[in-house]
Amino acid sequence: MKPFDDRSLPDPARRAWLRKSAWAAGAVALGGTGLGFGPLARADGPLTPLKLSWNAGSICTAPVVVGVKQGFFRRHGLDVELVNFAGSTDQLLEAIATGKSDAGVGMALRWVKPLEQGFDVKLTAGIHGGCMRLLATRTSGIVDLPGLKGRTVGVSDMASPAKNFFAITLKKIGVDPENDVHWRQYPANLLGEALKKGEVHAIADGDPTIWTLRESDHLYEVSNNLCGEYQNRVCCVLGVRGSLVRKDRATAQGLTQALLEATEWTADHPAEAATLFSAYAPQADVAQLTAMLKSHTDRHHPVGDAFKKEIALYADDLKTVGVVNSGTNSDRFASRVFADVLT
Repeated sequence: MKPFDDRSLPDPARRAWLRKSAWAAGAVALGGTGLGFGPLARADGPLTPLKLSWNAGSICTAPVVVGVKQGFFRRHGLDVELVNFAGSTDQLLEAIATGKSDAGVGMALRWVKPLEQGFDVKLTAGIHGGCMRLLATRTSGIVDLPGLKGRTVGVSDMASPAKNFFAITLKKIGVDPENDVHWRQYPANLLGEALKKGEVHAIADGDPTIWTLRESDHLYEVSNNLCGEYQNRVCCVLGVRGSLVRKDRATAQGLTQALLEATEWTADHPAEAATLFSAYAPQADVAQLTAMLKSHTDRHHPVGDAFKKEIALYADDLKTVGVVNSGTNSDRFASRVFADVLT
């Protein structure tokens, strides 16, 4: 039987179908406990083993945990093993491309450049938007992006998604991110100290680190990646091994659909999702994790042509700041790295 294609539905109906599917799977997983820790939903027949790489310290990957704990992956016939990957993006994409892992979840603004180099990894869906922020002290006088001109910004990595994103947005408002703004790298857990000591005037990073600093140090949020044209732009994406897409499309489809349903469930149950994720972040406050998830756009998870367009837009953006080669055709690039496994 041909799999049901929810994208044949109008967008509002598709979202409603996703919510209904997610609720149904979640209801089975709840097992009557009311807490979401009951027995998992199980698919009929043997499950297909699959390794999914993720960053266990990043709250924006909470739907991955939800997919496991609430039975969404099993509902689609998958026995998912989570691989906590802390290496470089190049190493992660190489691991996926060579079969050491089958798929991974990561940030579009970190993945686009390595994918330009030709890794055999296919992007199948966007997961959500949000989770990157730029902060300053309330006495700094920095209240908007133009206020960064001539200032120093602390980042955790010179190729981090946050550094790339705010460099792009500065460029768009006429501030040269390379000559008008100074960037200084620190370990993520020392960004707050660098700001306190006056070594930098602002800091940029992702949740949960940057959110926690904002709250604990009473910092001002100058900007984030849900402003202006980016309020409906995805930032976190799912990438699948190219050979898996070609040889076992049903598994790639099941993984993609399961994660979309888990993401929708996360949007509907942020507190429960935060509780599930907190097992991987024992020092984090569940209430704050819940607030972070509520600030993310977990209902925005584009697929098909809409997702392919967003990939091309990011490639265009990254060309403006010299990350992607100026001669790269963004539309052709997006078509090469995207795989439509849901139709």
